[in-house]
Amino acid sequence: MNIPFYIAKRYTISFSKNKAINIITGIASMGIIASTMALFVFLSVFSGLKEFTLNFANTTDPDLRLETVTGKFFTISPKQEELLRSNKNILHYSKIVEERVYFLYNNKEIVAHIKGVDKKYTKVNDFKKHLYAGNWFESNSPNVVVGSEISRKLALGLFDYTNALEVYAPKPGRGDIQNPNEAFNKAALFPVGIYTINEAYDGKYVFCDILMAQNLLGLKTNQYTNLEIKTTPNFNEKEVRNDLKTIFGNNIKIKNRAQLNDSLYKMLQSENLFIYLFSTLVVILTLFCLAGAIVMIIIDKKDNLKTLNNIGVNKNAIRNIFFLQGIIITLSGLTIGLALAIFIVVIQQEFSIIMITTTMPYPVLFEWNNILTVVATIIILGIMSSWIASGTVTKNLLNQT
Repeated sequence: MNIPFYIAKRYTISFSKNKAINIITGIASMGIIASTMALFVFLSVFSGLKEFTLNFANTTDPDLRLETVTGKFFTISPKQEELLRSNKNILHYSKIVEERVYFLYNNKEIVAHIKGVDKKYTKVNDFKKHLYAGNWFESNSPNVVVGSEISRKLALGLFDYTNALEVYAPKPGRGDIQNPNEAFNKAALFPVGIYTINEAYDGKYVFCDILMAQNLLGLKTNQYTNLEIKTTPNFNEKEVRNDLKTIFGNNIKIKNRAQLNDSLYKMLQSENLFIYLFSTLVVILTLFCLAGAIVMIIIDKKDNLKTLNNIGVNKNAIRNIFFLQGIIITLSGLTIGLALAIFIVVIQQEFSIIMITTTMPYPVLFEWNNILTVVATIIILGIMSSWIASGTVTKNLLNQT
């Protein structure tokens, strides 16, 4: 029989004659339960906020985007297109031409990006669901879809074929400009739809047919600024990257959603680390209470410990008694606290008990990674505090009369 474990278990489930020690031990146990709950709930809430933020930010981002390494434009050959179509991990892809240009409407002006897309764009990105007025434009037409912020600044209306939205783009080439009127390519556009996503995006893009954008920018029909890809569910990103590198060589760079929103991801990771460290500080303070409770129990059981020492139980075995007692208390608090926290998170996730607005529940997300983080944190800190507290069992204590 494992004597230290047996005695530690008895000390844990039995009450001391000293009520103060019982109260201290109870407070330490409740503290572990509460801190475990707090740590898991905080991490789950942040996971929910992170998912909500990324979904909001990634609403228009493709699974993968190809960009040129040098310059602004790259070409795609018919053979490369055939290889893209035959790739088992790629559902759809869309060729994009994008550039910053000058817009003029009724003496009001704005600088924004024109984004020429092909007819497959709405399969890669279901952009039509973001239209709140009008329709998506038809291919091979001068019609465009504008952001709500651009529409507001220019006071644009829809289906107004008497007043065109004029767009100007610098002509490619070198040398001095002799005639300013010949320095720009010009086109007349007609808004047929308005989208709304967020203020930054709504003021950035005007969508048009890709051929119009290529003509405006003086590009060839096989020149593009990027390629947006929709992959199959559960695709192997490493495999797709290798396939794309084989098709296009090293002249392109491939970005996933995280890389397209690199600064946002870094900010969220930093905030997640701060939340974890702050919550862990609460756990550390709680487990100091556990260490104090174990020290008080050691003092209270001093006579029993001397008896154990006299019958041959050595100092290390006695230390293990209180070390194991601390572990038992830690694991018990961890189990109860984690069960309660999981219950709270799942209830909020499924039934939306707490609401931010009448239509928006407070976001939480149950993740197994958070469970592993909480378990590892509580166990490691519990072991440390129990080890420190059990170290107060010394020869001098056992030899005191």
